[in-house]
Amino acid sequence: MTLDLMFLALAIPAVIFAGISKGGFGAGAAFAATPILALVVEPAVALGLMLPLLMLMDVAAMRVYWRRWDWRCAKVLVLACLPGVALGAALYRLADPDLFRLLIGLMAVGFVAFQMLRRSGILRLPPTTFSPVKGSLAGFAAGFTSFVSHAGGPPVAMFLLPLGLSKTAFQATTVVFFWVLNAVKVVPYAFLGFFTLETLIGNVVLAPFAFLGVWLGVRAHLLVPERLFFAITYVLLTVTGGRLIWVALT
Repeated sequence: MTLDLMFLALAIPAVIFAGISKGGFGAGAAFAATPILALVVEPAVALGLMLPLLMLMDVAAMRVYWRRWDWRCAKVLVLACLPGVALGAALYRLADPDLFRLLIGLMAVGFVAFQMLRRSGILRLPPTTFSPVKGSLAGFAAGFTSFVSHAGGPPVAMFLLPLGLSKTAFQATTVVFFWVLNAVKVVPYAFLGFFTLETLIGNVVLAPFAFLGVWLGVRAHLLVPERLFFAITYVLLTVTGGRLIWVALT
């Protein structure tokens, strides 16, 4: 990994965007940073670079949303994510980088398709009651997808959105869940060699932009229309996801 102009031109906006999502929009757009970075570095490097930055964002956001989460939902998600992380670690040792480029790309495009179907009304998520079984499935899926691409947002959103939580309760629940999940991922990431001197230097350079993104996200939580923010995110995810799929298959 080289901290050249091309890398910084992609990494800085991606990290800020991820921070904005972490700080005010349920962490959904934070997923975009990994596919963007995977365009210019190996997937393992992108994952190792982003995890400490995501953890910084989690800590910054926790101060704002402290104890405003739905503890019942957070608890079942956290407990179920552990085997999902273990599965991701086991699979990663058996696969090559192109497989994970393909997975990350498919997750990016699939997430956009899911959100478009939901927003258009074709896919409806009617209000429902809390279900430990659904929460466990969502937590397991989030643990796996978060391990391989920091993309745990979609399964968590699919579980939480139908519950009718307030915007702030939804945001706070995602914050505390990913705070725990990202901390759990540190050990297997270190064991697999995702953290290097280069990623550490990248973390130092990009950390201010991570905090800036969270600061902007918290303030945008009540001010910026979510439709505009996510519209930009979906375009970005579609383009980068499509590019990763193409690279992986060719």
